[in-house]
Amino acid sequence: MGLLTFSMNVTLDGCVDHQEGIADDETHAFFTNLLAESGAMLWGRVTYEMMEVYWPLVARGEVEAPPAIRDWAVTLEDKPKYVVSSTRSDFPWTNSHRVVGDLRAGVQQLKDATPAGVLLGSCKLAAELDRLDLIDEYKFLIHPRIAGHGPKLHESGLPSTRRLELVSSAPLSNGVIAVHYRRVRD
Repeated sequence: MGLLTFSMNVTLDGCVDHQEGIADDETHAFFTNLLAESGAMLWGRVTYEMMEVYWPLVARGEVEAPPAIRDWAVTLEDKPKYVVSSTRSDFPWTNSHRVVGDLRAGVQQLKDATPAGVLLGSCKLAAELDRLDLIDEYKFLIHPRIAGHGPKLHESGLPSTRRLELVSSAPLSNGVIAVHYRRVRD
């Protein structure tokens, strides 16, 4: 069984607005490496729709992009992509699939079928999967910014505190800190 890893850019005050982080070669390389090590990508519909309009174009070379961004796009293009949606059933982007049926059962089945693990990249979906006790690890890039606005991590709350154990932390040259935490299961 693979692990479900929630990974996101986040500011010091918990903001996950994708426009608030430092988007440079180093942060893109971090996520490219993380994705390359994973067996699949998991998103909610809104995140998928935001991604599907841009990244396939970059992967095919139809949009000019620096090498680090192109590397991310090409890695993403080849990776199985799973989407949770109750309103959409057609996902034409290469290698995209819908998680069907009960959310808990569908995501658990995906974890079981993906020994290399599943990378989760949607904040609202992460909160729901955390409520269902399905997230095993958290790999965040913590940006040296205070955004002063949302959206925020888990702003809809959790039923209880999640205890985490630090696996690793590493500063990047741009001031971002990469952290890896694993759930402590009681």
